[in-house]
Amino acid sequence: MKNILVPTDFSENCTKAAHLGIKMAKTYNAEIHFLHQMTTPVDWVKLDKLKEKRYPETLKQIGAAKANLRELEKIAEHDGLKCRTFLQFDSGQKDILEHSGHFHHDFIITGSSGTKGRVREITGSNVEKIVRKANAPIIVVKEEEVTFPFKDILFVSDFEEDVSHPFQEVLSIAEKCDAKIHLLRINTETDFNSIEVGLNPVKEFLEKFPDLKKFSMSVHNESSVEAGINTFLKHQPADLIAMSTHGKTGFLSLFSKSIAEGVTNHSELPVMTIHIKK
Repeated sequence: MKNILVPTDFSENCTKAAHLGIKMAKTYNAEIHFLHQMTTPVDWVKLDKLKEKRYPETLKQIGAAKANLRELEKIAEHDGLKCRTFLQFDSGQKDILEHSGHFHHDFIITGSSGTKGRVREITGSNVEKIVRKANAPIIVVKEEEVTFPFKDILFVSDFEEDVSHPFQEVLSIAEKCDAKIHLLRINTETDFNSIEVGLNPVKEFLEKFPDLKKFSMSVHNESSVEAGINTFLKHQPADLIAMSTHGKTGFLSLFSKSIAEGVTNHSELPVMTIHIKK
């Protein structure tokens, strides 16, 4: 991990995401970028200084955004990090994914700015769109206070196809944090079977990672993947939920069409999603 992007609207959850980003950047000795996007009443880039004065409220908002970005930059630099900040106008035309692709970020951390149980827009870009389409792994920070270094990471998959790449991303973080990985497979109501049979794909998958020591395996029979995650968390707390997704076709075959988005919406824990590379 060399280059982390933190899109922020300076809400409480985005601020928590920013602090997580700083801690992870320090752990990986990575560069960190903070991005704030604003929708302005006119094309702000083309305005001269005289015309800017016609929009005092916008000038006030820009000043506040610059101050907030500078504050994040100071915190990062105090921790010895290389940091860049970006204030982007008329962001409906240039979204977060375009910005991230330009700078080749290999990790994105952001917060949901919505009310509990719902992910809303970070100004100018929808968090769910990022979860669905981002090439880089993404962590979305929610209501729960973030614990870092992570100690317990929940990795959810059907393990019916190769999720080695997403798991490798999770494993990298687990090794840095000395965390335990809990591998969870959920049998939905159309896929009920014995726990032992359900564990077989997980065991076969783990044969690719013979050096993994700190882990557990679980299978839950539940009506939905989200219900299975919630049941698991009642008995085993976690600091991070990690899932793999398909960029173009949606999500893993076991899951409903928008399961990763649903978990990201409804979980109070930070949720990490990683695309399966074909």
